[in-house]
Amino acid sequence: MRMSTWIRQHVAALRALLVLTAITGIAYPLAVFAVAQVPGLHDKAEGSLITSEGRLVGSSLIGQSFTDADGNALARYFQSRPSAAGDGYDPLSTAASNLGPESVVDILAADPAEVKLSLLSTVCSRSKAIGDREGVDGRRPFCTDDGLGAVLSVIGPRDADGRISRPTRVVSINQACPTTPFLTTYLGVAVTCAEPGQDYSTGLIVPVFGNASTDTAVPADAVTASGSGLDPHISPEYADIQVARIANARGITTDQVRELVETHTRRRTLGFLGEPRVNVVELNLDLDRQYPIHG
Repeated sequence: MRMSTWIRQHVAALRALLVLTAITGIAYPLAVFAVAQVPGLHDKAEGSLITSEGRLVGSSLIGQSFTDADGNALARYFQSRPSAAGDGYDPLSTAASNLGPESVVDILAADPAEVKLSLLSTVCSRSKAIGDREGVDGRRPFCTDDGLGAVLSVIGPRDADGRISRPTRVVSINQACPTTPFLTTYLGVAVTCAEPGQDYSTGLIVPVFGNASTDTAVPADAVTASGSGLDPHISPEYADIQVARIANARGITTDQVRELVETHTRRRTLGFLGEPRVNVVELNLDLDRQYPIHG
């Protein structure tokens, strides 16, 4: 009697296993695959792949770098936002830099390969480079004119509140010697450059706002990477400051370039979600199709 009950229970369990396997392991995947072949959904299901002249050139969901072998921006293309994914836009290494707003002090070393920039100096250097490339003012608050974080280490005795009213030494800790510091004096003390390898952490770390406008011409997405490192979009503001360079490189008018940018600009989803955005990959492909560079 007991053996008969045991057998019935196990036969019922086996039937349930077979039925659920057929539904969830066969029928459901086939149904999802079939729905994915519906016109309008097929491209999205296949990864939103982009082809040009029958050749696979990328995905509309994954950004690309438009630079030469040395990492320099190609003048004829719109530039994407920075990427911290591997060597740039690597889907197998999707990641952010994991640096936050308190990252303001660089690690200086005699060997340039061992220098590690803080988030602040990374933003400052990118903004200066973009400003120089696009012919706009790349200065930002808390940045030096040479594109580093404007940060001082103020050394001296502290009061009960941790403040230093009479410093004995002030160092521009992100500007390695023999660079001339961005400030001549601070609280009456001459500012000196930083010696690589020295520890200035005993001082009070003071970021200096400077005289740059908060309304900088170089937008935030041009100098910071996305959380995934794969974002294919830039802001219309970043696209706009690149228009003159693109027009000059391709021998066309700025109006022609702006018309293409407008075509590839997507507004807020449902009118209120997200921000307006421009797909760089699709825009550059359209540039090559409509205004190719010969020779």
